[in-house]
Amino acid sequence: MKTIEVDEELYRYIASHTQHIGESASDILRRMLNFKSAQQPVPAKEVSVAPLASQDVPVMNTKVVAQNPVRVIRELLLSDAYAEKNKAIDRFMLILSTLYSLDAKSFESATESMHGRTRVYFAGDEQTLLAAGKQSKPRHIPGTPYWVITNTNTNRKRSMIDAIMQEMNFPANVIEKVGNTI
Repeated sequence: MKTIEVDEELYRYIASHTQHIGESASDILRRMLNFKSAQQPVPAKEVSVAPLASQDVPVMNTKVVAQNPVRVIRELLLSDAYAEKNKAIDRFMLILSTLYSLDAKSFESATESMHGRTRVYFAGDEQTLLAAGKQSKPRHIPGTPYWVITNTNTNRKRSMIDAIMQEMNFPANVIEKVGNTI
C-alpha cells in the first residue's frame, strides 16, 4: 500500500463520502471513481477535478439508522480499523467521529460547554482553538464540522470522551471500556 499526501480540504471532501465506519480512503476513492481493481489507472492528465462549490466543512453521511449506540461502540472497539490505530490520538479521533455519527445533537450539546480553566477543547473552526491557546494543535474531527485540541495528555483525552459519553447517556461500563482503550 502506498501513502500519498492530500491537503486538508481534499481530505475532508473524501471523508465526507464515507458510507460506513472504518471504510478506507482507498475504498471511498474506488467507489467515487467507479474504479475496479482490474482496470488500468487513468493517466493524471486525463483526470479533471471540479472545484468545491462551498468552503463549508463537509459532514460524512454516516448516519447510524436504528442501531443501538452501545452496540455500535462495542463493534468499533472490536473492529480492525480501531485495532490498527497505534496512537492514542488516532483512537481518540475515531471515537469522536463515531460518537458524532451516532447522535450529532447530543455530541454538540456535550462539547459546547466543555473547556478547561483557560482553554476551549472543541470548536467549529481551527482559529477559535488557536485563539484560546497557540500550542493547542487543533485537528479536524473526521466526518464532523468540529475541531478538537490534541496537545492534551491521554488522561485528559479520556476524561473528554467520558464526559461526552455521559452526556449521551452511555452506560458506565461502556464508558469505562472505551476509556481503557485510549
